[in-house]
Amino acid sequence: MKFSLLACAAFLAPSIAAFAPHTPVAPRSRATSNANNNGLVMRDYPKPNLEDTDNYRNYEALSSSFRTTLKANDSEKKKVAIIGGGLSGLACAKYLVDAGHEPTVYEARDVLGGKVSAWQDEDGDWIETGLHIFFGAYPNMMNLFAELDIHDRLQWKIHQMIFAMQELPGEFTTFDFIPGIPAPFNFGLAILMNQKMLTLAEKIQTAPPLIPMLIEGQSFIDAQDELSVTQFMRKYGMPERINEEVFIAMAKALDFIDPDKLSMTVVLTAMNRFLNESNGLQMAFLDGNQPDRLCTPMKDHIEKNGGNVVMNSPIKEIMTNDDGTIKHLLLRSGEKIVADEYVSAMPVDIVKRMIPEKWQQMPYFRQFDELEGIPVINLHMWFDRKLKAVDHLCFSRSPLLSVYADMSVTCKEYEDPDASMLELVFAPCSPLAGGNVNWISKSDEEIIDATMGELARLFPTEIANDEQWPSTSKQGPNGQAKLRKYTVVKVPRSVYAAIPGRNKYRPSQTTPISRFTMAGDWTSQKFLGSMEGAVLGGKLAAEVVANRAKGNPDKPIKEIQSEIINTAQAYEPRKPVGVKGDGAIAFGGGATLSNQSEKLLRESDPSQFLQKA
Repeated sequence: MKFSLLACAAFLAPSIAAFAPHTPVAPRSRATSNANNNGLVMRDYPKPNLEDTDNYRNYEALSSSFRTTLKANDSEKKKVAIIGGGLSGLACAKYLVDAGHEPTVYEARDVLGGKVSAWQDEDGDWIETGLHIFFGAYPNMMNLFAELDIHDRLQWKIHQMIFAMQELPGEFTTFDFIPGIPAPFNFGLAILMNQKMLTLAEKIQTAPPLIPMLIEGQSFIDAQDELSVTQFMRKYGMPERINEEVFIAMAKALDFIDPDKLSMTVVLTAMNRFLNESNGLQMAFLDGNQPDRLCTPMKDHIEKNGGNVVMNSPIKEIMTNDDGTIKHLLLRSGEKIVADEYVSAMPVDIVKRMIPEKWQQMPYFRQFDELEGIPVINLHMWFDRKLKAVDHLCFSRSPLLSVYADMSVTCKEYEDPDASMLELVFAPCSPLAGGNVNWISKSDEEIIDATMGELARLFPTEIANDEQWPSTSKQGPNGQAKLRKYTVVKVPRSVYAAIPGRNKYRPSQTTPISRFTMAGDWTSQKFLGSMEGAVLGGKLAAEVVANRAKGNPDKPIKEIQSEIINTAQAYEPRKPVGVKGDGAIAFGGGATLSNQSEKLLRESDPSQFLQKA
C-alpha cells in the first residue's frame, strides 16, 4: 500500500483541497511581509532545508573537487575559451576558476544569461526572456547560490502548488505540503485529504504503473523515453481523465508542449526527484532581474579569481587544422582567439550552424540533427489596477497558457502595491511544439487578445470589457481592470524539445575533438532542459577540462546510436552557415520581434512560420 499511495501522490499534485477564489493563504512562518491595498501580502518564507539530500551532497562534493583534487598547479593551468555567456557558460567558467584555470567567456550579446537574460524597456521596466522558478530539487543551483553567498536573493514561497480549475472559472485548487511530514509521505497525505478532482478509484488506477519507478529508479525512467506521456498512460491503463486533470498542466510546465508530444522520461525524472526530497517542490522567485541578481555575481566571481567575461564578441567560425583539431576561434571582428582548451556553451540550434566541415561526418556531431529547440512565448502584461492574485506561481491549465505569476506581488524588484504585472508563458505556441495554431507567426496584438480571453476566464469578475480586446466582450460590468501595457517576447528556439526518443541523442560533454568540450542544458545530464540542467551541463564540462589538465584519461564519450553511426559517412560536408544577423534571436535567445528581426528569422529558420508541422 505504501508504494501505491506514494505513486498516486507523485502524479496528483493538482488534486488537492480547493480554496476560495483568489483568497490569500495564511502564512505558517515568514521573514518579511508587505501588504498592498487589496490585502494581498507578499511573504518570504525561510529557506527550506535543501542540504540534507544525497543529490545535494553529491553535487556539493563535485563543487569541492574543483578546489581540491582537480585544483591545477602552475604547470597544469589552462587558458580556456568558452563560447556563450548563458548559465551553462558562466557555470563552466566559475568552476574552472575554482580549479585554478583562466577561462574567458565570449558572449555575443550585450547581456548575459542566454535564455534567462532580461533587459529594460524605454520605461525602465524589466523584460524577461522567460518566467523562471527555482525549485528545492535543484541541487547544483542551490550549491551555486551557497558558493556565491546569494541565498538571500531567493524569495521562497509557501510549500504549495496552485492550479486553476478549468471547469470553474475564477477558482483554484491547491496542493499543500504540511511542515514536518517528510517525503514521500507529504505527497501521500495531500492525496488522501483531497476530494476535489480525481475519485479514489482513479487515484488507485493511476498508481500501479508508477511502482517500477520507485523500485527500479533511473533505469526504468530512462527506458520510458520512447513513449509520450499519453502513450505511457494508455499502455498501463491509467484513467483518461488524468490527462485533462494532471498531465496537460505538467507537460506544458516542463517543456511547453502537450502530453501527447512529451517524453514520459521527463515527467518521471521530475517526479522521482520531487517524490524523494521533502522540499523538492518548494518554489522560489529571484528577488529581481536575472542579469543583475544571478549572472553578475557569477561574472564577478569569475573575474575576481583570474577569469574574464567579454561581451559583444560573437564567434564567426571555429577554425580547424588539417587534422580536425581547433586552430583558433575567429570572431566577427577578425580577432583570432587561441586557447589551450575550448568549450561550446551555445544552444544546440546555434551549435549545428557552427560545426566545422572536418567534424561534420563524425557520428558525435551528426546526432545533433535529432535535437532542436522548442518555440515558446513569454508575456508581460501591466494592468491599471491590482488583480486579486496570489503570491506564488499558478498553473493555468489553459489551452493557451502554461504558468503565470503576478510579479508585482512575488518579486521585490517588481513590487507594486497599486497595479498588477502578470508574467505568463504562452504554450504550446507553434505546430513545432505540437500546437494547432502558429502563434509565433501572429502579431503581438493577436497574441495579447487571445491571452486576454484566457485571463477573463481566470479573473472573471475583474477583467474589464475592453473594446480594444474583442476576446473580453462577454465580460460583465463588475470587471474594471484594463490592460495598460504589454510586451511579447518570442523565443523561436528555447530548451530542446523533449519529445519521445530524443534523450539517447543528447551528447556527452566529452567530444571526439581533442581540447574541445561541450556544455549546455541539452547535453547529457539528468536534469533535462532547465536552469538546473544548464548549470550542471556547464559544471560537468568544467570537470572534463579540469580532469584532462591533471593528466587523467578523458571521461568516456556517451554511446552513439547505431543508425547515426551508419548514416554519418553519407553526410556531405559543407561550409558551416554560421549565425546570420545580430540580436537575441540570432544567437538562440528571445526578443520582441521587429520587422527586421522577423525578416531575419524567416530567412534563417523558415520552419517557424509553417502553419502545420
